[in-house]
Amino acid sequence: MEIHGNALKAAKKIKLVIFDVDGVLTDGGIYIGAQGELYKPFYCRDGLGISLAHKYGLQTAIITGRKSEQVTFRAKELGISHVFQGNSDKRSAYDELKELTGLKDAQIAYIGDDLIDLPIMLQVGLPMAVADAEESVRTQSLVVSCKNGGHGAVRELLEFIFKVQGKWEDIMADFLLPDSSNGNRNWKQ
Repeated sequence: MEIHGNALKAAKKIKLVIFDVDGVLTDGGIYIGAQGELYKPFYCRDGLGISLAHKYGLQTAIITGRKSEQVTFRAKELGISHVFQGNSDKRSAYDELKELTGLKDAQIAYIGDDLIDLPIMLQVGLPMAVADAEESVRTQSLVVSCKNGGHGAVRELLEFIFKVQGKWEDIMADFLLPDSSNGNRNWKQ
């Protein structure tokens, strides 16, 4: 993982993490079936990371340029309540999200991979990129994952925030307890 500038200081303030979809929550491929149906491969470990974010006090959101039923389904499955699709200019969705949550730029992280993500990444307190992001996106990011989009990058970047905010030990304790009273048997992936 690459960590730059004031990433540690910025990560301590984060209350909301926004995800792009194609190339971040998925591998960036668009899979089309014989009847024109679209498929998107989501990574289960990223899903568990998002579930952990919700349990440990982080809000999550999606802002994506494409629109698909698969994203709606996956967001609902993971409990992501703020989903903005079909936004080729993501700034209006970002402004609406800030109004809905009452959060300031410094309290928001954004994980992106391509040029379309840069306008928001330049506003948030913690811009983050996946390892295979476009070079300009990686350059503008305070944190760059070791993993590619759709292959655990989101989980890796969320774990970075958990560790900086001192939540990682509690998360691990939930999974290492010998009984199931902590409820970890019902995690969404």
